[in-house]
Amino acid sequence: MGTSNESRQAKMIEELRVFIKKVMSEPTIAVKSMEIARKYRGEPNADELVAREISANTTIRIPENWSEADKMFLEILHEVLDDEEALY
Repeated sequence: MGTSNESRQAKMIEELRVFIKKVMSEPTIAVKSMEIARKYRGEPNADELVAREISANTTIRIPENWSEADKMFLEILHEVLDDEEALY
């Protein structure tokens, strides 16, 4: 059981590393992702809409079957929006 969990974590870490490298090499990804997340905030199926539009408009590809890293990215977008909202 531990090996399976470690393997899953290693895969997620590798996906996040690739993602971070993309964001650092193309800084507009973060800006575009936030704009897209704001656009669909509060919509039914917002995560699906956000994932599709980010995939269509950036070099980030979020497949239909989300990995743990994909889910974490979408959760982080929500957290950043929540933090923004708390500031105003």
